[in-house]
Amino acid sequence: MGPTAHDRPLTFTIGREELVVRQRYEVLSIVNDILVALWFVIGSVLFFHEATTYAGTWLFLVGSIELMIRPLIRLARRVHLRRITGAPPEAGHDF
Repeated sequence: MGPTAHDRPLTFTIGREELVVRQRYEVLSIVNDILVALWFVIGSVLFFHEATTYAGTWLFLVGSIELMIRPLIRLARRVHLRRITGAPPEAGHDF
């Protein structure tokens, strides 16, 4: 089974420049998810020692803010695709 139209990147060629919309938002979402996990893992380890609890609390706050960024990435992708194509993007797989 080959890739569907939804899985392929949406590529626009403007002169010699190409805009690859789907792949960039997917990469941004993946990096964001990795950072969320990183902040929470490091913050959890810092909670093992009384002396590093303050830093751990800050990392939990950063991780929580990063969780809020994920839906903002999805919203930005939808707005961007709608502006470029004029049609709403497929809702089956948002990053």
